[in-house]
Amino acid sequence: MSKPDLANLADPEDALPPLSRHAVHVFGERGVAPEGVVRDDTLAAEVPVALVFNGVSHAVMMATPQDLEAFALGFALSEGILDTAADCRGVEARTVDATDAGLPEGMPGIEVQLEISTRSFERLKDRRRSLAGRTGCGVCGVESFAGLDLTPQRVPPRDWIERIDLATVLRAFAAMPPRQILNAEAGAIHAAAWATIDGELTDLMEDVGRHNALDKLLGKLALAGRLEEPGFVLMSSRGSHELVRKCARLGIAAMATISAPTSMGVRMAELSGLRFWGLCRAPRGVLYADGLAGSPSASTASATASMP
Repeated sequence: MSKPDLANLADPEDALPPLSRHAVHVFGERGVAPEGVVRDDTLAAEVPVALVFNGVSHAVMMATPQDLEAFALGFALSEGILDTAADCRGVEARTVDATDAGLPEGMPGIEVQLEISTRSFERLKDRRRSLAGRTGCGVCGVESFAGLDLTPQRVPPRDWIERIDLATVLRAFAAMPPRQILNAEAGAIHAAAWATIDGELTDLMEDVGRHNALDKLLGKLALAGRLEEPGFVLMSSRGSHELVRKCARLGIAAMATISAPTSMGVRMAELSGLRFWGLCRAPRGVLYADGLAGSPSASTASATASMP
């Protein structure tokens, strides 16, 4: 099993491709005969990925088969299984044949094995519950309100937080499309990106699941020791509560989403002290939570701004 470092971010040699070609029958397109036309189309791959900690399967997620070691580490950190990347002693991904995995023919799976510290594994066993097939919402499989994980970590104050203004956010969003390689080919793929406090886009990860894309990004940042650097997360999705929770747990102080947030996402941003921009479509953006210590609630502090 490989030690989790930057050199091991590459997917295994037998990795499944993130995109595939399929023959489709297209109707109603301008210039196409009424009976339609058959052509090849590119589709995003979506495969079951089992996350196995010290030999014990913990979760099965539907994900894009790319950057899975970063995904597994980011998931383990953002879900509180690990305290730091150093708690992961090794990580290795392998493709599992459909027959061996007990899956339908033509639907192989991927298993990502993580070797984690004894302390982390004992904590995992204490809180372990079934997460198979969940959407990443952080509540599926919980049997009572008391079991909900809805109290976010408090983000430490950042003296640069007000520099994450509308111009900075829109500059970073404008740089995303050219780097969304998989989405340009197939559509249906979310992106999570990291930008500096000047709005320079430095990293971007893609996946069919928005929460998976975020975990890949967080895992990549953790492997590089960059979780403490000034900057913010951008998401090509709505701003749901699990995205805020994952960022807050790792001390990410600001997030911006291209679509609107949910009410719980905004409330969680308020509770955590995370600066939260949403509906970021140039020239407009909405500040739902400002991330300033002691500021009023989002219902009174939120503001809509437009660039000239």
